[in-house]
Amino acid sequence: MRCIDRRKRVLAAALLAVVLFTGCGQPIEIENPYDVYESPRAYGLNITVSSESSQTFFGKDLCIAGTEDKLSQNVTASLSEAAGLFDIKENTLKFGKNIYGRVYPASTTKILTAYVALKHGDLTKSATVTEQELQLEEGSSTCGLAVGDTISLEELLYGLMLCSGNDAANVIADLVSGSTEKFAELMNQEALALGATNSHFINPHGLHSEEHYTTVYDMYLIFQAALQEEKFVSVISSQSHTASYTNSAGESASKDWLNTNKYLNGEVETPEGIQVMGGKTGTTNDAGYCLVLYSKNSSDVPHISIVYKSESRENLYHEMTELLMESAK
Repeated sequence: MRCIDRRKRVLAAALLAVVLFTGCGQPIEIENPYDVYESPRAYGLNITVSSESSQTFFGKDLCIAGTEDKLSQNVTASLSEAAGLFDIKENTLKFGKNIYGRVYPASTTKILTAYVALKHGDLTKSATVTEQELQLEEGSSTCGLAVGDTISLEELLYGLMLCSGNDAANVIADLVSGSTEKFAELMNQEALALGATNSHFINPHGLHSEEHYTTVYDMYLIFQAALQEEKFVSVISSQSHTASYTNSAGESASKDWLNTNKYLNGEVETPEGIQVMGGKTGTTNDAGYCLVLYSKNSSDVPHISIVYKSESRENLYHEMTELLMESAK
């Protein structure tokens, strides 16, 4: 756990800088602050710091939030353990509840998996599915891959994000990094570089482990980075997708995948004036019901809204709808 403690330094320095130089909030004491003039490679970041004059604040284009909750009378705060609403045009937190508290991300983990795959993988490369990659917990969500199927990384991303395929996640990890363990190392490296210093990932799919966790704020950082990838937005905004691949007999085959996001598949009504662009669902017994969304209001202002550990799917979408309505203001 020592390596995780050291990761807190990066974002802590950014937060402290904003507090000191903007006068917002009360100064807080930072334990083991990150020294930008000490070689960042000591913290796993491949960055060269040349001079003070060449530096900009890490949080310059991010929503920087204080440690106190920011609630609204229009959002039912008791429906989940943690939630946040981020205006990513003005870089402001519009609603925040326990945004730095540790939570289990379940399949919202796949946002980071997709981001890492897009950054380090080749969409045109294909993998042949192995029996080991299909060894998953009973009841796991899959996109229906079979041993011997040969499928491209691009198609795997749709299986990963639309129908939340844990099988696709394992195949992606092996294709990009050679193993789940190596891919998880890459996930943690990229999360740290994005400032997600209170997170730790050990697998690409989000099946439960005590050592696999994040926070609302960290997932905001990860999601907003992924949204810079045009392909990522294209995938998560798809209501459905027909994947083409080659089966174990060498024959051309296809599968139809539907988005599990109930706003996109029409099972839950989107508030008037709001366009849900896409996102990722997640559910395990320990994580509860989770949802990360990218949306735009009637003024075309983009928002990220996150709800973690709701006790039921009904409560999850009820609170998320309230957050979407809050984003319309």
